[in-house]
Amino acid sequence: MIVVTGGAGFIGSNLVAALAARGITNVAVIDRFGDGEKWQNLAKRELATLVAPENALAFLDQHAAEIDVIFHLGAISATTERDVDRIVANNVALTLDLWRWSSWRGARLIYASSAATYGDGSAGFDDDGSPEALATLRPLNAYGWSKHLIDRRAARVVSEGDIVPPQWAGLKFFNVYGPNERHKDDMMSVVAKLHPKLKAGEPARLFKSHRPEFEDGGQLRDFIFVDDCVAVMLWLYDNPQVSGLFNVGTGKARSFKDLALATFAALGLEPRVEYFDMPAELQGKYQYFTEARTERLRAAGFDQPFTELEEGVRRYVQDFLSQPDPYR
Repeated sequence: MIVVTGGAGFIGSNLVAALAARGITNVAVIDRFGDGEKWQNLAKRELATLVAPENALAFLDQHAAEIDVIFHLGAISATTERDVDRIVANNVALTLDLWRWSSWRGARLIYASSAATYGDGSAGFDDDGSPEALATLRPLNAYGWSKHLIDRRAARVVSEGDIVPPQWAGLKFFNVYGPNERHKDDMMSVVAKLHPKLKAGEPARLFKSHRPEFEDGGQLRDFIFVDDCVAVMLWLYDNPQVSGLFNVGTGKARSFKDLALATFAALGLEPRVEYFDMPAELQGKYQYFTEARTERLRAAGFDQPFTELEEGVRRYVQDFLSQPDPYR
């Protein structure tokens, strides 16, 4: 059995879809649904069971003999979340419990970290998993800190030779976009936010820059199509001998203006871009540049190409956002 926490969420539901494409349906999803449309992310899937997060450990204990691998993708992912106790309960406590459970039960564990662990990027974007290297990073928000805390704990346990899962991997996802993110509301990708506005004839509105070395709309991100994130996870699933902390980004930073222009092109529209001031509360906590170093992932053996921004946006817009059924 494969367990996917956050399996009804954005990256999780795309992973479940990819497993289904391989004919793997013995999948247990651990997640919350609420009263929105999040359930539609899984509406096309056959599953073994659905489990509420508060019942996760009891479920794992009951099915310990069956469970091969846990993909731990569930988290409070809003970088603007202010309830730090809520973040700790969801992002830290459960992850540490899953690490310990996997270590003692002999299950593989692949968990979601984040590029938010790199903070303003002044310490670089090297996925060096040593305790010493991780100690130099300073996340800018509680979400990034919660992910960083887990990375540091994993690094410490590994460095001290303590018991660990037979395979473990922490994946520092960069700026992911793609289908099944509608439930994320304000945390949706810029492509998802722009799509309905551009279709309605509105211009793309992007942040002005408040740093002289970046033009308006020229803030840079490593945008990665969700299919590429899934490809990395499936590669790890197929290669149980590989463990470690890995960046999951394309290794090529692109601007928000590039992203907007790609969205216009995918819709067949002439571009119109306007710029507005960044909210004051964001100006000191805003990343102007992110770009994954991918050498460690490549050295570990992952050799699949990453999707170019324009192609990823085209597929997302034309194959999903513009369709009557936008869900994968």
